[in-house]
Amino acid sequence: MSRAPAVRLESVSKLYGTGATAVTALDHVSAVIPSGTLTAVMGPSGSGKSTFLHCAAGLDRPTSGSVFLRGSDSDLATLSETDLTVLRRRRIGFVFQAYNLVQALTVTENVTLPLRLARKRPDKKHLRETLARVGLANHAKQLPSQLSGGQQQRVAIARALITQPEVVFADEPTGALDSVTARQVLALLRQAVDETGQTTVMVTHDPIAAAYADAVIFLADGQIAETTQSLPADQIADRMTRLADIA
Repeated sequence: MSRAPAVRLESVSKLYGTGATAVTALDHVSAVIPSGTLTAVMGPSGSGKSTFLHCAAGLDRPTSGSVFLRGSDSDLATLSETDLTVLRRRRIGFVFQAYNLVQALTVTENVTLPLRLARKRPDKKHLRETLARVGLANHAKQLPSQLSGGQQQRVAIARALITQPEVVFADEPTGALDSVTARQVLALLRQAVDETGQTTVMVTHDPIAAAYADAVIFLADGQIAETTQSLPADQIADRMTRLADIA
């Protein structure tokens, strides 16, 4: 049975600069991210991975083309900055390589920050369940500086999940972690998909990380070179090598 799309990109292009010096980061990219799946986005340096994520998540506006979230007829590219901000707070979660935690806030305060920015009162039961799911039940009152890198990324994942968003976008979520901790974080992202149906889009350069995904989108020179279903890490690495050779 086919899944409804959680995110749909229609002929999205993104140019930086103008005139002869303009750089095309995305070139008429169309893609569908099915609901309840983990999708990895890969490609050589400069292929457009981060731009793809930023446009899909409403963090950046396409130069042309359209982006739609599930259940909405509104093109993200046409929304005002105020409406985009509200949409991101309510319907989208973010996980970044650098964690982006507020150092003066506790784990609980960091996790519930998106709710407070949206002027919503945290549900205590849901908060406890979210912290327990990411293994932070005993660290609720600690500051980020008291946590390991892996624990800080768990806080970032909990923060992304606390609003029960339609889509979580993760930009190199394991890039700053050692291999053992990275696999634990990837297992958490996979678990969120399998147990709660959380749609997740993950940009990564790591074939092992991409092997956790249901599908992999390979980008090259701002275009989709290939889209595959789940593959072993060695096959993903082979495809990345071929794309790098072409680039």
